[in-house]
Amino acid sequence: MMRTAAIDCGTNSIRLLIADIDEAGVLTDVERRMRVVRLGEGVDATGRLSDAALVRTFAAAEEYAGLIAQHGSPEVRFVATSASRDAENRDDFADGIRERLGVDPEVISGAEEAALSFHGAVSVLGAADDETVLVIDLGGGSTEFVAGDSSGVTASRSMDMGCVRFTERFLHGDPPTASEISAMEAEVRSLIAAAAADVPLGTVTTLVGVAGSITTVTAHALKLHEYFPERIHGAVLRTPDIQAAAADLLHRSRAERAELPYMHPGRVDVIGAGALIWKCIVEEVAEATRGRVGGATASEHDILDGIALSIAARRT
Repeated sequence: MMRTAAIDCGTNSIRLLIADIDEAGVLTDVERRMRVVRLGEGVDATGRLSDAALVRTFAAAEEYAGLIAQHGSPEVRFVATSASRDAENRDDFADGIRERLGVDPEVISGAEEAALSFHGAVSVLGAADDETVLVIDLGGGSTEFVAGDSSGVTASRSMDMGCVRFTERFLHGDPPTASEISAMEAEVRSLIAAAAADVPLGTVTTLVGVAGSITTVTAHALKLHEYFPERIHGAVLRTPDIQAAAADLLHRSRAERAELPYMHPGRVDVIGAGALIWKCIVEEVAEATRGRVGGATASEHDILDGIALSIAARRT
């Protein structure tokens, strides 16, 4: 049994997974935490990580450092994604993380982010020999499209669209106006088409969605009384159910969203954009497959699990 500590620092949240991994590669959670720090706040417009965002992120890193020490100080891999890739002052971010956690944050490419997300999701859900799984990792700053089968990743593309980036760029109204939604949807569908040039959507047999926007849309569709990961993980929704849930979240005011029992406070202002992106992807996959893929599976296991598994893999 091997203990690992994985940290995923994205545009909206920073997450920690301390896990034990056995010889068969089966992962068991010890600690799984999330803090919404909005590291990528304003990056799309300014190209820089703000001082306030860095303070929030460093405070979460200090908390995680304490938890890691409590659990025997296992090997840590810290992965940073879209916001850190885009920021011109990412060295300030790297210095602060190194000071608090004693490791260098790895600002990974979109391709590696996609591969880690795929392996994290498929490690739990699996993939049959004749199945082509498309995993969508919808983050705050980017969305990864990654296709693969039982042998691994076959194609991937990372696109600069995410719930934080597109809220800041398009959805300024509360609730968003029809013109804002129309402009964002046109851009989303254009980017999906660009991704499809590298990741053929028509070959997909199973669609899997990971990360907070998708799991929140799933919770809304299931009408949960609180956020139940056990109910969300593995939930299969048909396209009309995803469309209805996404549209409802998009058109609600922030105050109305905040009243939902499964809504994380740090997702209230950006879930509309996340829901619209997910709705468009599900629709485009359904069209590309001529209805053969008529829905999607939600997974609570994602890039964080992939990072933990990668630590174990490089030790062997």
